[in-house]
Amino acid sequence: MSPELPWENVAVMCPHVLWDEEAGHYCMWYSAGDQYEPNAIGYATSHNGLRWEKYSGNPIFVPDTDLEWEQHKVTACQVIPQGDWYVMFYIGFRDEDHAQIGIARSRDGLHNWQRHPENPIIRPGHGEAWDADAVYKPFALFDNGRWLLWFNGRNGLSEQIGLAILEGEDFGFPEDD
Repeated sequence: MSPELPWENVAVMCPHVLWDEEAGHYCMWYSAGDQYEPNAIGYATSHNGLRWEKYSGNPIFVPDTDLEWEQHKVTACQVIPQGDWYVMFYIGFRDEDHAQIGIARSRDGLHNWQRHPENPIIRPGHGEAWDADAVYKPFALFDNGRWLLWFNGRNGLSEQIGLAILEGEDFGFPEDD
């Protein structure tokens, strides 16, 4: 894939791909926009994993300008099916250099994304902490009754990997009607 649409600007990157057995195709959530850090999240499908068709309603997830922590950009998601939902871990940028990790969910993985009311779920440390400037690049998996979330943290030019653990499977989203 390459940037072809105005919202994609100069870069498409950060793909996360799942196989949808029922639909018989691959689903890709990808980021696009600026080269340094992309601006928003789009969606594409493929039957063979080589030729991709971009969703006509892209981008499917954009910054919420009312939320200071993600007002600048959202990017680099991981999407996981969980029950009747698709759960998305994503990066929200307050500005070009300060990022935090949030979580949202959607019934179809495309529309009506509901951000968790306690976002950001992973925040930078304070002062001289190893992750004082940014936490980003989330990767989560459910294992042995708990969620493991690996992420990068940055302080200045130094970047390291951290791990956050959530016991149980429930992320604590408000009950749906």
